[in-house]
Amino acid sequence: MAHSISKYADFEDLRERAVALRRAGYSLRQIRDELKIFNNDILNQLVKGEPPPEWTKRPNAKDDLRAKARELRLQGWTYDQIEAELGCSRSSVSLWVRDLPRPERKRTPEEAAAIGRKGWEERLRIRDEERRHTKEKAKKTIGNLSTRELFLVGVGLYWAEGGKDKPYDRRENVAFVNSDPGMIKVFLAWLRLLGVERERLRYTVMIHENADVAGAEQYWADLVDADVSAFNKTTLKKHNPKTVRKNTGDNYRGCLVIKVLKGADLYRRIEGSWYGIVEAVREADQPNRT
Repeated sequence: MAHSISKYADFEDLRERAVALRRAGYSLRQIRDELKIFNNDILNQLVKGEPPPEWTKRPNAKDDLRAKARELRLQGWTYDQIEAELGCSRSSVSLWVRDLPRPERKRTPEEAAAIGRKGWEERLRIRDEERRHTKEKAKKTIGNLSTRELFLVGVGLYWAEGGKDKPYDRRENVAFVNSDPGMIKVFLAWLRLLGVERERLRYTVMIHENADVAGAEQYWADLVDADVSAFNKTTLKKHNPKTVRKNTGDNYRGCLVIKVLKGADLYRRIEGSWYGIVEAVREADQPNRT
């Protein structure tokens, strides 16, 4: 039968009994059952200040790890080694062993630097592998392109990278410039989709004068599979000795300009198609704005 504190004739006497049981190794549940006190607040007041017996304490899951970490630290292990060995966080390792003396340095600064570089190189390798995997996975999701999809891709591609007419400078012609061979190939495939004949295409290489001009010209000619007669004179950009160029090396081949002869009508179709895409997006997005 539950008791309230008002029913206890002698609280101190009851506390003495509870403390005696606590010191005898009783748990709170056992004291409750023995004294018939089922109010947790009163029960806790009766044994206040008395530590629980050892057998009632839950074991700390990290006690073994802490002991092992201290043992390894005394053997001269570093934080990194302990962390890797025990699979715990660096903050935990630091908390457990910070009172212990630091192990003597067993490596020269050069050896430590070499180990650091090796670890960094491994992280870079893993990062590069993750990057490659993500790109490869994304590439496989594309699959085959329909003619409509290629058409829309080409319109967006041209409007981003191609020449555009301005009200103050009427230039209704089709000219596309890029240094990415993939972009060039997609653009040429798009022109074929639109029925543009190869004879209407003219190419111009644009490159720094101190680069491998001849090599770049041959590279672009091979890429577009065009005769040298379809190429205009290469445009050379003068080198400024005060600037440090980053686009150097064997992979630097400048840019390729592709121009479509008699392309005014084609340009108008491109511009109209682009604004058709913009209008379609606006209409599709309208429900999200209301």
